[in-house]
Amino acid sequence: MAKEQEENGNGSSSLLVELPLREAAEGFELEKAICSHGLFMLAPNHWDPISRSFSRPLRLTSPPLTVTVRISQPPTSSSSTLYLRVYGASSLSPPHRHSLLNQVSRMLRLSESEENKVREFRSIYLRSFSGRVFRSPTLFEDMVKCIILCNCQAPPTFYRFSRTLSMAKALCELQFEIQHQISSSKAAEDDFIPKTPAGKESKRKLRVSKVSMRLESKFTESKVDNSVSDLQLSQEPLDFVGMGSFPSPEELANLDESFLAKRCNLGYRASRILKLAQGVVQGNIQLTQLEEDCKETSFSSYDKLSQRLRQIDGFGPFTCANVLMCMGFYHVIPADSETIRHLKQVHSKSCTVQTVGRDVELIYAKYAPFQFLAYWAEMWHFYGQRFGKLSELPVSDYKFITASNMKNKKIATRKRSKTSAEE
Repeated sequence: MAKEQEENGNGSSSLLVELPLREAAEGFELEKAICSHGLFMLAPNHWDPISRSFSRPLRLTSPPLTVTVRISQPPTSSSSTLYLRVYGASSLSPPHRHSLLNQVSRMLRLSESEENKVREFRSIYLRSFSGRVFRSPTLFEDMVKCIILCNCQAPPTFYRFSRTLSMAKALCELQFEIQHQISSSKAAEDDFIPKTPAGKESKRKLRVSKVSMRLESKFTESKVDNSVSDLQLSQEPLDFVGMGSFPSPEELANLDESFLAKRCNLGYRASRILKLAQGVVQGNIQLTQLEEDCKETSFSSYDKLSQRLRQIDGFGPFTCANVLMCMGFYHVIPADSETIRHLKQVHSKSCTVQTVGRDVELIYAKYAPFQFLAYWAEMWHFYGQRFGKLSELPVSDYKFITASNMKNKKIATRKRSKTSAEE
């Protein structure tokens, strides 16, 4: 049961919700639960390595309410509660509170079924890995992000993951622009015109009017409280000015494909994202039913869900496997050129696109039905060896987490240091 604690002071617009970890409390570390997959690096997610807290906008439902949430874990070894500091609301209705807790629980995989999987995996995989893989607060966001991850991870192009980061950020900027236009009386009379010009991420600048600043401040202003019992109260909320939450299917469904592709630098992915959003809005893609059907993580349910996902335009084997991993299936490894690199570097296994599927089955079969978790534990550990502890990286260094920098640690370090110095 969540506990609400309204912040004192005039003009206050935040409250504290306590989320008991219950069965997940033993050994739970927020840092490891969040910083366990590249998805945590994608907008609008923000991990603060100093305070070890996680912030992002969340869209609560019934009726719609967008708030900024900062999640932290009290700095005690016996802590069995997470603190959710909610900015943008002085109180939450029962439906809003339910929506908040569901979305946070989904991101951190706090359900009873996920906790059982974590414990079972830890019993057969004795190396250091939490067993939790971060995911988005909604299935729709996971599906879109799996689309923009496709063909953006592999060598030799150094900028591919940087482009994924850019696309996610652009989508959140677009959501803010759409929301601001909806809130503006002028938007009711004029057609939507994007404020931010299309182009490469390195050339895109935030251009937000004073009106936009005032609008966004309604969702970010709060009084600072210096209480040492709540780390969040001693800090201002993260400034998300110019960036909204992740766009909803309804916000994307009516956009022009060419505009979406150009505005967010999506290329061919714009068509796939647009058709996905339209399918959800039109009722052809039932996200709630998909989530309900994945509660039984059997091989047969995996096959049925995979067949349904494959009917969605642009959802090939790699994207489907990633989405199903996000849904809680861990026996299939989404294999791509990054997998080939990993098997060569870590297992001295020479494989190809044609053989990689069979090779991962042989190498990780002993960890069934958690082959992906064992594989990902190796991958994440290897990334840490090359780039340092990933939870301690500044946001400006996320773009270096690419396969082309995995071959030589010195090169990765030199490029990272050079960029940091320039910034």
